[in-house]
Amino acid sequence: MSTKQSSKKFKWALDFNTSKNGDMTSPLGYNPAALVNQTDAAGRDQRLVIKKSWDLALGPLKNIPMNLFIMYMSGNSISIFPIMMVGMMLIRPIKAMFTTQVTSKMAEGAQGTGQRIVYFLGNLANVALALYKCHSMGLLPTHASDWLAFVEPQTRLEHYGGGVSFI
Repeated sequence: MSTKQSSKKFKWALDFNTSKNGDMTSPLGYNPAALVNQTDAAGRDQRLVIKKSWDLALGPLKNIPMNLFIMYMSGNSISIFPIMMVGMMLIRPIKAMFTTQVTSKMAEGAQGTGQRIVYFLGNLANVALALYKCHSMGLLPTHASDWLAFVEPQTRLEHYGGGVSFI
């Protein structure tokens, strides 16, 4: 066999041993003038951190429409499904309010306190929704007869069932 190298060069073959940058064109879509400065990238990273921390702070407020829909769909009857829904709607925001310091470690600077306040108020709104649901289900003691044994319970003016009104 012959050990001679083939001197024939194909047009698609590249020789990496010699550096000839003049004959190679840039790939499609590459623009050397569009290089990103490192200082601009650091500014973008800071903006990204601020955006993500605001997304974290607004998370409880974004849960309010979902909780309203769940409240509507579960109804006012006292059964296992509505009780579990109300329990989870009440427990999750309370846990989140107690861990506000842990979840807001990313929030720094001038916007950090505002983000913590928004996060806390969003969780407080979710607790208020859960308490409203408890009240509409009749689970909260709201009348004097619920607290005192000698006070007569409130008499209902109208009882209905099955679509027929009984007065």
